[in-house]
Amino acid sequence: MAEKLRLGLYWAASCGGCEIAVLEIGEKVLDLVAVADLVFWPCVLDFKYDDVRAMPDGHMDVVLFNGAIRNSENEAIARLLRQKCKVLVAFGSCAVEGGIPSLANLYDLKALLARAYTESESTDNPSATIPAPGHHVPEGEIELPKVYRTVRRLQDVVPVDYFMPGCPPTEKQIWAVIQAIATGALPPKGSHVGCGDRSVCDECKREKRQVRIEKFRRPHEAIPEDGWCLLEQGIVCVGSATRSGCEARCIDANQPCRGCYGPAGKSIDQGAATLSAVGSMVAADSIEKAEEILKDFVDPAGTVYRFGMSNSLLVRRLDE
Repeated sequence: MAEKLRLGLYWAASCGGCEIAVLEIGEKVLDLVAVADLVFWPCVLDFKYDDVRAMPDGHMDVVLFNGAIRNSENEAIARLLRQKCKVLVAFGSCAVEGGIPSLANLYDLKALLARAYTESESTDNPSATIPAPGHHVPEGEIELPKVYRTVRRLQDVVPVDYFMPGCPPTEKQIWAVIQAIATGALPPKGSHVGCGDRSVCDECKREKRQVRIEKFRRPHEAIPEDGWCLLEQGIVCVGSATRSGCEARCIDANQPCRGCYGPAGKSIDQGAATLSAVGSMVAADSIEKAEEILKDFVDPAGTVYRFGMSNSLLVRRLDE
């Protein structure tokens, strides 16, 4: 019998949905355990960092790493896992692009910490204490991870072999990549796997009527007409600038694409490509008319960079 693959999974700065998505392969999980041993998956089994430190370098064949690099612990474990595995996969939008956590790059760190620990409606912190990376107590020194000013992608701290986008990746995508790993049929290193190179618009079956946008509406403000392009109905959809492979699932459910698969084709900035597409469709013949229509485009930065602020040309705002 051939030796099993040694597989590791890790969860950094993310919601944890990618961990759950792995289980969405259903009964195929039995096929997975037939060809691979889970040697590190702290979300599911009792593993410690020291277990990984004790492994020989390159011991794990593949590590699926989900989550962005938000703090010093995320970076330290990313470097450790890179050392201990042969193939490192950025698994899901947060690892590939920064994901939802990278929206924090639109703010300065001091404001973020203040909001989280002193200003939020559910916080009871009359002394306005902000957690520090180190604190001495009678029992010894307490250490917490240092929160970074900028949320980064996995590839910003260690070399990454493959990129699997999605929030989360679909079960078909996950299973196809697992099969490719098991059979050694992976594409050249540096490739995006389990997805396409075209745009979500290319997968979308909705009709394009070549009309221009008279008014922007948020998804909860209208029931869109079935079968008609959502963007033409004034509901901001970033499918034209987003990599294909998701089967346009959100759009099929009458919800706009939010861009979790990252930039499509040769686009180097998903947000800029989206703004260009939206701007070309606004029904305005003057700056004043354009401003009147665009005032209903709520949170443009958070919309067009929802999953990819760390992957953008901007990366973050400049602190004042």
